[in-house]
Amino acid sequence: MDIRNRIAKRAAEYFKAGDVVNLGVGIPGMCSDYAVPGVMFHTENGFIGVGPAATGVQKVEAFSNASSTEFVPVFGSCAFDSAESFAIVRSGRLAATVLGGLQIAENGDLANWTRPGGKFGMGGAMDLVNGVRKVIVAMELCAKNGSPKIVKDCSYPLTGKRCVNHVVTEQCVIDVTPQGLLLVEVLDGLSPEDIQRQVEPRLIVSSSLKQMER
Repeated sequence: MDIRNRIAKRAAEYFKAGDVVNLGVGIPGMCSDYAVPGVMFHTENGFIGVGPAATGVQKVEAFSNASSTEFVPVFGSCAFDSAESFAIVRSGRLAATVLGGLQIAENGDLANWTRPGGKFGMGGAMDLVNGVRKVIVAMELCAKNGSPKIVKDCSYPLTGKRCVNHVVTEQCVIDVTPQGLLLVEVLDGLSPEDIQRQVEPRLIVSSSLKQMER
């Protein structure tokens, strides 16, 4: 399994039947391929029940998510306006959101929408990380240039403070706890020391450390 699908598959293990979940673009959007039956997906522009990507004659402009990708609605889905969609987000009714990350601090701060000097808006991410019950970040452990994404303090503009619950990468799974960053899974063939060399904060190794499948 390639890296992106490995991350998405592991992140989807946090979902259970009956959950309503919001997925970001990129790797987070792939989580729907691995979700258990009964999970419903929400999009900020006003829909619950996002199904697979539409192709050919299935494409209908009215059924498109916040990134303008057209999809096939699933049975039991519903549509509403953007104001009601964000009322759902802010009310705590969403079980989880899965987002990408540029930086995560050891206290759970998240920066995921721009680098310093960037001109992109954060979209609905700020509301999501403050409104949902669980924030899962799905990302590669290091940036393309090899620099750490898990840092002591974020230097990029924040999306939310102390909001992250779980970090799923291609090499490990880390939980954010009041005591610090808890390493709970490591990819088969790697050691906690291998992970520690790629992050800034000191990791706490779980006494029940598990092996992450390739």
